[in-house]
Amino acid sequence: MKELKERILKDGYVINHDILKVDSFINHQIDTRLLDEIGRFLASKFTNVDKILTIEASGIAFACSVAKYFDYCPVVFAKKSKSKTQNTDLYETEVKSFTHNNSNKVVCSKKFLNENENILIVDDFLAEGNACVGLIDLCNQAHCNVRGVAIVIEKEFQGGHKRLEDMKIHVESAAIIKEFKDGKVVLK
Repeated sequence: MKELKERILKDGYVINHDILKVDSFINHQIDTRLLDEIGRFLASKFTNVDKILTIEASGIAFACSVAKYFDYCPVVFAKKSKSKTQNTDLYETEVKSFTHNNSNKVVCSKKFLNENENILIVDDFLAEGNACVGLIDLCNQAHCNVRGVAIVIEKEFQGGHKRLEDMKIHVESAAIIKEFKDGKVVLK
């Protein structure tokens, strides 16, 4: 997606040789016009979606943007920890965060994922694929149909796309980073 790629090159920057910082327009402050364009682009790659599933927090805005193009279908977001307001009727999975270098028990209420629903997973970044694999696990526990995974920015060199493809999951990304070279982003 041209607009996103241009914005990554203009405003994104590499830190620690493996992290792309895009907080000025993606995951701290959001460019809402770009958000809508990304939602339109990603939604155009999939059909037959009943619900969108994401993980808190950065994926929520993009999931909502994509849902608009599926007649405002519901967006469900898995939570990274149980709260006092949640009952015990939950699907649970373990997800390792590449960015934060920790693991979280991710939960979703069983009342929001139903057998045979067609689910599209949406997230802001795809690195190693851990969050997506965790969300797929939640869908499998609920006996949902995973229609695919829609990603805003994919870091191809970290293997998440291949990992999902090996699981026979359809993956679409709005922008794909081939590598970081000399502190610069190289896009595919």
